Amino acid sequence: MRSLATYNAANLDQLLDRITRNSIGMDGYFDRIVNNLHETTQNYPPYNLVKESEVRSRLEVALAGFAKAEVNVYTESGKLFVEGQKEDKETETEYIHKGLAQRSFTRVWTLSDDTEVSSVEFSDGLLVVTLSKVIPEAHQKKVWF
Repeated sequence: MRSLATYNAANLDQLLDRITRNSIGMDGYFDRIVNNLHETTQNYPPYNLVKESEVRSRLEVALAGFAKAEVNVYTESGKLFVEGQKEDKETETEYIHKGLAQRSFTRVWTLSDDTEVSSVEFSDGLLVVTLSKVIPEAHQKKVWF
């Protein structure tokens, strides 16, 4: 049997192909991984992912200059979408330095099957999405005595 150590970033597609050929029902999961490997890295807008507990995390997205009406947050097909729509306004303002990026964007995160969005809040240019892990009743802690 070949060791996983023989694979690296350059031939990761080959590793995933070998795993996929020997897996049943995991196609969607591996397709998401492979598709994410080929996407360009997007750095805007900046965000933090904070672990609050074993079953809760918080996504903080910095949206300075955006109004709540210009932000759209939704889930679809196991993905969390955050979109910001900024209108390009013709202005006569002459900037000496323009460091605040206020452009339209779409940012997407893949959610695991056991993760759901609990709440979404937008205040003072910070979007906070609270994520919770759904634990099936059969796996929850039960105290008998």
